[in-house]
Amino acid sequence: MKKSLLITIIFLGWLVASCTTGRSVVSQNVDLSKYRYASIINNDTYQIPAELMEYEIQLYDAVEGSGLELVSDMRLYELQPRQREQLLLVKYGVSISEEKTVVTVNFIDYSTGRPVVSCSAAAISLVSSQYEMNGAIKNVADQIAKTFHK
Repeated sequence: MKKSLLITIIFLGWLVASCTTGRSVVSQNVDLSKYRYASIINNDTYQIPAELMEYEIQLYDAVEGSGLELVSDMRLYELQPRQREQLLLVKYGVSISEEKTVVTVNFIDYSTGRPVVSCSAAAISLVSSQYEMNGAIKNVADQIAKTFHK
């Protein structure tokens, strides 16, 4: 009896671990070490609905995990030209379905408008009515930290 319970627990752990994915794409022609600042774009296009605000807080924490210093999008004009050359704009998106939740965080060079990094992660729901937002955000935070690790 105990052996079958142990096997079931191990199987469920393996299943949960295999139900999450994440990846990062980094431009071949970019030196990430030159960036020191990040500003999260917070407009109507890139905003989580109010009822999901707790997750937006976690997304900000995930971007801070990059080691980049956060700068408010309302204070970009205060940066010196040299600082703007070291700035990445951050846009994020969340896609929720019954099967999975996908969180994507994109980093764009402020000076050129060129996307330089895209981190994406998913968490698959084991129960169709359960959205795995926390898991997806944790996974994307891990991807961001690995990508920008100095």
